[in-house]
Amino acid sequence: MSKAQPGDELVFLPLGGSGEIGMNLNAYGYGPPDTRKWIIVDIGVTFGREEMAPGVEIVLPDPQYLEEERDNIIAIVLTHAHEDHIGALAWLWPRLKAPVYATPFTAALVREKLRERGLLEKVPLTVIPLKGQLTLGPFEIDFVTLTHSIPEPNGLAIRTPLGLVWHTGDWKIDPDPLIGETTDEAKLRAMAEEGVLAMVCDSTNVFVEGSTGSEAEVRERLTQVIARCTGRVAVTAFASNVARVETALQAARAVGRTPCLVGRSMHRIVAAAKGVGLLQDAPETIDEEEAGGLAPEHVLYLCTGSQGEARAALSRIARNEHRNVTLKEGDTVIFSSRVIPGNEVAIHQLYNQFLEKGVALITADEEHFIHVSGHPARDELRQMYAWARPKIAVPVHGERRHLLEHVRLAQELQIPEAIAPNNGDMIRLAPGPAKVIDEVPAGRLYVDGGVMIEAEDEALRDRKRLGEEGAINVSFAIGGKKNGIVAGPNISVRGLSMADDEEFEIAIDDLERAAEAAFSKLNHSDRKDDDQVEAAVVRGVRKAAEKLFGKRPLVDVSVLRI
Repeated sequence: MSKAQPGDELVFLPLGGSGEIGMNLNAYGYGPPDTRKWIIVDIGVTFGREEMAPGVEIVLPDPQYLEEERDNIIAIVLTHAHEDHIGALAWLWPRLKAPVYATPFTAALVREKLRERGLLEKVPLTVIPLKGQLTLGPFEIDFVTLTHSIPEPNGLAIRTPLGLVWHTGDWKIDPDPLIGETTDEAKLRAMAEEGVLAMVCDSTNVFVEGSTGSEAEVRERLTQVIARCTGRVAVTAFASNVARVETALQAARAVGRTPCLVGRSMHRIVAAAKGVGLLQDAPETIDEEEAGGLAPEHVLYLCTGSQGEARAALSRIARNEHRNVTLKEGDTVIFSSRVIPGNEVAIHQLYNQFLEKGVALITADEEHFIHVSGHPARDELRQMYAWARPKIAVPVHGERRHLLEHVRLAQELQIPEAIAPNNGDMIRLAPGPAKVIDEVPAGRLYVDGGVMIEAEDEALRDRKRLGEEGAINVSFAIGGKKNGIVAGPNISVRGLSMADDEEFEIAIDDLERAAEAAFSKLNHSDRKDDDQVEAAVVRGVRKAAEKLFGKRPLVDVSVLRI
């Protein structure tokens, strides 16, 4: 490791994940401000919500600042394969064009994403072995084994001439994770002896007392729960939790059921896991058509869709829209998952759909240890601070309330400095006290129908307004020497209502008169200008609509000249 030079700084920049749970995009910079070199750690997505952006399924962090620094970006380093850590890579890589580094399981899933976007042959992807090391310019990185709800979760020990940063990624302390090794406690203690400048740490469960529990406990309990079920059983869980998938498969075998995978991501994750040597002892699965021919008490479906996603397998089953899988009275759905904040409405709707069919539900709220979290509760956080002994605590991966509570916990533990960043805060970690030295853009991009657009895109504004205010279309023809209305105006209304049909027809007549009145006020010259005509009619019709419906709808005017 070279020595620090005068003017060198070590900075941390979160562009996603600080102020929200998900969509992680973090960067570390080293060197003088004008020649700073960067590494990006994780580049993930979150999922759209109707109230935020109707119709948008995926939300990405906006890499505008890093794009401007593209020539100084050395690498993109991935800690693990959850969507909120890798999901944006294939979308944003063309803007960043940096080499990518990941461990084998993460790399397997990344390849599929790159293949889908036609980037597999363009992106330099290097596979790093577990517990591997990497030197990238002024950064020396050790991959440190942790436990989480996915195979191969890694923390990153990032050494620089100004100090060692311990970037935990997502983690928990699981004494028996079933898949993979336990937390590398010896490595963490050795890092503490070396001296940890800063710990950038997961805050998801900072309000949860105690510890989160082990996957081994879930295996025992879930097997017991499935054993007492009659009829068909469907277990839904996060497909990326390969230990949980293995638990469901082995529980099926233990109780005399044959497992069947249902859902694209379930098949994709299982294939990736087997490709890196996992799930070798799991029972073989059968396809959906074959499962449909078994007696109900002999089948177990392992389904995607635990969060109520409309297009996922479980929701399609609930709506009776799945091609091969049907659940009915006497069958059971087991939710081996938690409700992610923001998904409550969709999940409860899913519950109700199954209950209406007479399908029994078993959730983690009712049955202890059919699910455990993959993130550290307070006792685990305390243990990590005891192992690493950092000088600076930098909470990430949480809403604002999580980060501030994490700061309070760090202060209780006598950590000398603690700072809760917002997305876009550039924090100087060294030299000197940790402080925000700059604020950079940290916006959002949306994937809408397979196209990446800006958060303020006009189409999204119109779509949101359509949902809230409705729409009116006005069409008419203009002709003759006086450029008068020779046909129409014809009015069509969408998303607006009245008490009854008669009132609605009266309202349509009023809107037609408003359009005619607005047009009649134009002088002969303005009537020749379509833009002037459309603007006047829009104003007149919208004003009338506000009186009639109490809304300010989108008004679209179509003019035909004869």
